[in-house]
Amino acid sequence: MAPSRQFERKSTTAAEATLAKALAPEEIRPGDFVTPLFVIAEVPSYWWCADAWSLPLDQPVRIRFMPPCDGVPLKVKSVCMPFVLVKHPGGEQGTLDLRKCQLARLDKSHARRAWKEYKKASRRKRVATV
Repeated sequence: MAPSRQFERKSTTAAEATLAKALAPEEIRPGDFVTPLFVIAEVPSYWWCADAWSLPLDQPVRIRFMPPCDGVPLKVKSVCMPFVLVKHPGGEQGTLDLRKCQLARLDKSHARRAWKEYKKASRRKRVATV
């Protein structure tokens, strides 16, 4: 009987998968690449049909949902708790309120690559509209 042979399997992926890290507000620093993990919306309890009778009228109902940005990298320019000034890959700037969202720090290599790709797409979109 021939001896059994075991073959080594080598990964053919070019890059290893990385994880985004959820951040506490005090961990956010200028220069970080972040993305919103979730956003919190508040609605008055009288708009909430499910248990409106059991909630005081002045108590807001908080709803946590996934943001529609799909992990687009945002570059932190400045932090003044609870506000964070961020720059989008297309060049626009905006402010995030940390009382309404939780941010995650993206892996640097992934964030830089994604930043470049979104920036290229933004330029192409601007050229196409002109």
